[in-house]
Amino acid sequence: MKKISILFGLLALMFVSSCAERVIVNREVESKNDGKMLLGTQSLDQFRKEPYKTWFDEEYNRYQIDQPSLAELKKEKLNSYSLVVFVGSWCEDSHREFPRLIKILETLKYNTDKMQIIAVNRKKESPAGEEGLYNITRVPTIIVKKYGKEIGRITEMPETGFLEKDLLNILKKDNNSGLFK
Repeated sequence: MKKISILFGLLALMFVSSCAERVIVNREVESKNDGKMLLGTQSLDQFRKEPYKTWFDEEYNRYQIDQPSLAELKKEKLNSYSLVVFVGSWCEDSHREFPRLIKILETLKYNTDKMQIIAVNRKKESPAGEEGLYNITRVPTIIVKKYGKEIGRITEMPETGFLEKDLLNILKKDNNSGLFK
């Protein structure tokens, strides 16, 4: 009897895993107007390959991080938050802000495994429809989450002019909203 229940358990596991949706990572499509374009879930490595590498590296190397904000971000423990980042590989705002975000995160030694990057088309759509879950209307959109719940976002460009300052404002607002402080 024990062998039969193990067999049924294995069969059930195989059935569930075969029905699980597979996420395609690093999808690249060709567009008449935009040439190569990233679409859907992406790894950071994709942005370090041509044709994206050109604009990514240029902005990454040029950007000067606001050091006082960076020091405060370290204190606020950005590493305890996860990020969902919607970008358009065709979008000038994404070309500017996404490399800046990555430079900030790498300087902070942020664990980028806690960041999900989703590339959208010009209609702000992704293959799996994540843009609908997050109500994405413009890119880039950087969503800061804690325990799976959104606590703030930066849409298109930072209000202060610096991503690190906007991220800091989001974290400070979250850390000051606790009931037991």
